[in-house]
Amino acid sequence: MRPTRSTSSLLRESPVSRRRSRALRPVKRASVAGATVLCGVLLIAAFPSVASAATAVKLGTAAPFAVLAGTAVTDVPTSAITGDVGLSPAAGGNYAGLTQAEVTGTIYSVDAAGPAGRVDDPGTLTQAKNDLTTAYVSAFGDLATTTYAAGDNQLGGKTLTTGVYAFGHAATANITAASPLVLNGNGDPGAVFVFQASSDLVTASNSVVQLENGAQACNVFWVVGSSATLSSSSTMVGTVMALTSATLDSGATVQGRILARNGAVTLDANTITIPSTCAAASITPTPTTTPVSPAATAAGATSTTTAPGGTTPGSSFTGSGGSAAGATTSAAVVPTGFPATGSGGAAHAASGVLIGLGLLGLAAGLGVTALVTRRRTSDTSGT
Repeated sequence: MRPTRSTSSLLRESPVSRRRSRALRPVKRASVAGATVLCGVLLIAAFPSVASAATAVKLGTAAPFAVLAGTAVTDVPTSAITGDVGLSPAAGGNYAGLTQAEVTGTIYSVDAAGPAGRVDDPGTLTQAKNDLTTAYVSAFGDLATTTYAAGDNQLGGKTLTTGVYAFGHAATANITAASPLVLNGNGDPGAVFVFQASSDLVTASNSVVQLENGAQACNVFWVVGSSATLSSSSTMVGTVMALTSATLDSGATVQGRILARNGAVTLDANTITIPSTCAAASITPTPTTTPVSPAATAAGATSTTTAPGGTTPGSSFTGSGGSAAGATTSAAVVPTGFPATGSGGAAHAASGVLIGLGLLGLAAGLGVTALVTRRRTSDTSGT
């Protein structure tokens, strides 16, 4: 007598059942693929790029210098320089026109030649030039968050937040007098701006770079692939690091530094003021409650201790600006929430939520995969 087969066995083996199983396989595969793509998208969103937030350039021992040059420092009096002035490796005899009366700081030379009142210190100058080279290479190595093509006035008229900005050669000027370049700190005193000039940097006469909303000159850096020219009566903000030379025409003003790695710095009745220590956000004292003696605790008493607050002490020159050690500064309190980080958005407040969604999507994808695998195993065992 032939054994009878169960209804389920007959259905598994029927042509209709096999055709239905084959028809459903693309749907299953699409479900798995869709879940995998969803997981990838959510996980990428959960871990966003932070390249948009620029970091301060460390100048090291070059930070105290308002002017630093390689072959010569020439000046048409009268300039006003707040900070040190240095020349290396050229001899001190390559200073021309500059006097100690124009400098609030020290004039350094590598030998006994140079302006009256100079300090002969080749060791300090060599170290400062080495640190300048390190800073220059580091700043040019930063990944640009925005790149502007060659052409006139790429930067003029723009309002930029923290980031790394690369730009090419301009036939006339990278910044014209028509409209200023505005650097917006968005209330963050630590906002950093790095500008990478692939060739030269030219600012037109009467052009302006200005700061707003907490942006600070000590956190602005210009790294120049050849030479920098600041035309007459222009206003520059930040540390200018030029590979070759730097020329300041009559009346140009710099809230920052003019540092030339290999060539000369040429001045003409200019005002150069080295940035002071970057002001930090004010710290609001936070009260903390600590238990007192057992007897007082039994009576329901508590003791409140207030953490010290006030202004944040300054530091010696550090490379992102700096003033004399021990100086105290304060600035407006940074608004609550997530400060903007430039091109690329804010500090990604939703990262935690996105990470959770990514994990849920991953779990869903694994569940679908397991279900499909189990069904395929069942189909195989039943044939």
